[in-house]
Amino acid sequence: MSEGKVDYSLYLVTDRGLLGGRDLEDSIALAIKGGVTLVQLREKSVSTLKFLQLARRVKEITSRYHIPLIINDRLDIALAVDADGLHVGQDDLPMLKARELFPNKIIGVSASTLAEALLAQQQGADYLGVGAVFSTATKTDAPEVSLDQLQLIKKSVTIPVVAIGGIKRTNLHQVMATGIDGVAVVSAILAQEDILKAAKQLRELMI
Repeated sequence: MSEGKVDYSLYLVTDRGLLGGRDLEDSIALAIKGGVTLVQLREKSVSTLKFLQLARRVKEITSRYHIPLIINDRLDIALAVDADGLHVGQDDLPMLKARELFPNKIIGVSASTLAEALLAQQQGADYLGVGAVFSTATKTDAPEVSLDQLQLIKKSVTIPVVAIGGIKRTNLHQVMATGIDGVAVVSAILAQEDILKAAKQLRELMI
């Protein structure tokens, strides 16, 4: 899948801990109906078998709506379910090895500095996840990236840049004003009482 066909504008990253017992698959379907353009399945605390089973079910939903499914960190799961892509952090599988093992797929890399962004692009990343732009409870160890730094990274690379970290309706315009290609959100959709409405409101603010 070439990057030209991918819409990075409203990128959902999952966190089941925010759902208050609601079903993850149903929540993803609602978010997609609301305007989410890309889904990253992130599971840090389940067994490989459970992650695999969940990824298969989520892949059925994303395929039904023709939305790319990105797997966070776990190349084995991404390969097993034939996901559309893989997202790796600075401490995960190196970008070059990911590309070697997962050719012709979307590969995103987390970056919090210009040097990391430039290296990821040089190594063949399809897009960058840059953050955390604002402090976020979902990833407490993420270094903060100022809006000025975000804008500098966007101007310095030619691949799409997706901002992540504490992005919500009240600060969305500030982030989009940097010229980036999209925003990745977690709690701004999944922690809301009405997931469909939350996604729709974010989507409307972007248009």
